[in-house]
Amino acid sequence: MSLSIDDVHAAARGLRNRIHRTPVVSCQSLDDATGFTVFLKCENLQRAGAFKIRGALNKLLSLSAEERRRGVVAFSSGNHAQGVALAAQMTETTSIICMPSDAPKLKLEATRRYGAEVVFYDRQRDDREAVARALAEKTNRVLVPPYDDYAIMAGQGTAALELFQDVPSLDALLTPVGGGGLMAGCSVVARTLFPGIQIFGVETDTANDTYLSLRKGERVTIPPPPTIADGIRLTTPGALTFPIVKANVNDVLLVSDDEVREAVRFLALRAHLVAEPTGAVAAAAVLSGRLPLAPGARVGVVLSGGNVDPDVLGGILKG
Repeated sequence: MSLSIDDVHAAARGLRNRIHRTPVVSCQSLDDATGFTVFLKCENLQRAGAFKIRGALNKLLSLSAEERRRGVVAFSSGNHAQGVALAAQMTETTSIICMPSDAPKLKLEATRRYGAEVVFYDRQRDDREAVARALAEKTNRVLVPPYDDYAIMAGQGTAALELFQDVPSLDALLTPVGGGGLMAGCSVVARTLFPGIQIFGVETDTANDTYLSLRKGERVTIPPPPTIADGIRLTTPGALTFPIVKANVNDVLLVSDDEVREAVRFLALRAHLVAEPTGAVAAAAVLSGRLPLAPGARVGVVLSGGNVDPDVLGGILKG
């Protein structure tokens, strides 16, 4: 199997009127600070607070009635957990979510509020996918991966499809990269519609598994990264997402946790947009001068989520 823009269009048809078509926002202060004309795709304003509902709901809509009756299992540190829990509620099925014991409290509470049962694992000790697969087999439920699934990628790609419908002339597209589902889906859309566009993934410098993998030409594994961007605390890119990312992206840019904090602060105070650290990673690359483009370039940036713990946000805003 592979992923095509036709898959993304099909996902968009299925998701229509079920999720938000999020706004694309410009901010003169951001343009002045970066030297670019920046267009923010605000997935922080999406249902469940992040882009993840796109892939989760598309996946659940692709299941048979019998599969949905059995229920689903997912594993996630937060946003995919919420996305699957909400998608299960919307499709009238049930969900069990495997979450790390150190998952952000806000995301844990939201996942339970959407009706999911939560099972914890130890991020440092346990293989989260193995835990979830064993649980899915034991309960006869369908496993819904966070990124390594073509239906998930197609759903995530609808964010870029909307962005290009609203702003059809961009010089570059940036998204954060964790497992690679968002970038895989968005890069297929971007590369198909605009073959000459520059596509950049962004990671923090401690969570640089995709950056290292691209340079080696194959997937590498790093220790669990201690980054503030909890949504990209992955140790290796996805087996299915990495070939797509490798084929489509120009490069992966690295930013520091401090640069991510500054981006969260800038977005909140100057653009009046609340983004979680992971959601602000791509904006951090633009703000910190990492983007290798000429001044005046038109840049699309996906703000991937806004589910930030109030205490974390308060600490960041205080500086």
